[in-house]
Amino acid sequence: MLAIEMLEICKIFPGVRANDRVNLQVKSGEIHTLLGENGAGKSTLMSILFGLYEPDSGIIKIRGEEVKIRSPNDAAALRIGMVHQHFKLIHNFTVTENIVLGMEPHDTLGNLDLGSAEKRVAELSETYGLAVDPKAKIENITVGMQQRVEILKILYRNADILIFDEPTSVLTPQEIDELLAIFRRLKAEGKTILFITHKLREIKAAADRCTILRRGKYIDTVNVAQVSEAELAEKMVGRAVSFRIEKKPARTGDVMLKIENLTVIGAKGTPAVSGLSLELHTGEVLGIAGVDGNGQSDLVGAIAGLLPVHSGRVLLRDRDISRDSIRKRNAGGLGLVPEDRHKHGLILDFRLDENFILKSFRQPRYSSPAGFLRFPLITRHAEKLINDFDIRVGNGAATPAKTMSGGNQQKAVIAREVDLSPDVLIVAQPTQGLDVGAIEYIHRRIMEERDKGRAVLLVSFELDEILGLCDRIAAISKGRIIGILPAEEADERRIGAMMGGVHA
Repeated sequence: MLAIEMLEICKIFPGVRANDRVNLQVKSGEIHTLLGENGAGKSTLMSILFGLYEPDSGIIKIRGEEVKIRSPNDAAALRIGMVHQHFKLIHNFTVTENIVLGMEPHDTLGNLDLGSAEKRVAELSETYGLAVDPKAKIENITVGMQQRVEILKILYRNADILIFDEPTSVLTPQEIDELLAIFRRLKAEGKTILFITHKLREIKAAADRCTILRRGKYIDTVNVAQVSEAELAEKMVGRAVSFRIEKKPARTGDVMLKIENLTVIGAKGTPAVSGLSLELHTGEVLGIAGVDGNGQSDLVGAIAGLLPVHSGRVLLRDRDISRDSIRKRNAGGLGLVPEDRHKHGLILDFRLDENFILKSFRQPRYSSPAGFLRFPLITRHAEKLINDFDIRVGNGAATPAKTMSGGNQQKAVIAREVDLSPDVLIVAQPTQGLDVGAIEYIHRRIMEERDKGRAVLLVSFELDEILGLCDRIAAISKGRIIGILPAEEADERRIGAMMGGVHA
């Protein structure tokens, strides 16, 4: 029996046909993945299924019956639940308070009955092996645990069709393995799982079938066991994709960035980075490998000026920039692709061309002597970057950043930073949420910057990315560098042990 049928679905936004007569058929009790490049229409299709958008045309059938899904309430009534890429949680509420929000239980006197809700949440958590504390506050649990809370939210509402939008994009490798195990348990309980991903390994590890979209159109549905990762990638991108990172021997030079005994105080008031020292040379990529929450974000924030330095120094070309403003650091040759593109990378309500000049709008080519922006020049500059970095947008340079797919937002941030030609480029999670074609392109651009003599500091949770791109790899654990290895001496086992605190 088919749990979901979406037939000839069309959805048009201004300037872009997001879904062009797309078909999707998902069997009851299977794990089904939706694969496609950034901007292929995957999230739009799932938003239609969940009632966030209405299709312009097409038919939706749930368990064999044609339905109209005009809102998430309609979807919930059909026992459809969705976990979004960016979680919808209130951070100062408890796990249980978040789960029952909107359908709070009351006792016979009409008082809020959190006790019974906590008991129900604990039962669900145990049944599906989610191991969530019902009384914990969201702000005090890991990202992976927050995702489990989102799963419990839809299970609490008795959903048996579960949609996940890029569920592993913010998880560590261990958390990804745990999530895929949860998917298999949910399947064993009779649930139907439908998830969007760019990661071919996850498809091979967990999925029964996969539907591929390309540029808004349906391409194929395949049995995962019968296709290779390379075949999936080629169907997604429309061409053969190289998984091998081409890398010339490094030609390193002077120390460009030096960190001396750096200590950074974290959000909890304790050191997140403690006495850390590093040197980054021109012409190399130095990778920072570590499990999320071990000080990587705080290290990047302190170098870039987003967080204060408690003690120690950050030197750029032997000049102490530890107390410099962000603008002064940028002018001095420091570039940043931030981990959180929404918080630190883009102004979402601004147009794309405006986001491209956030760091350079004072330059004479973009501003007149009177301080007025030269929009024709700004627009031409944006169009060049859109073309050079294959950024797919519906309205060209005038496209609001908030309407772009996550992958295209990431490409825009990388395009802006690379275009500024910084001496030191800090790249944090550069391929998070990107498809294999975009990853291949971004990796090539990082290598080009390194080969131009730039000094690149790469922070990534993806060990394959670290091992493939970096010339040297530094493992970080509990805010300290455990060891630094040349790439030719590193492998997953050795780096993984160092990430766990075992010295090389």
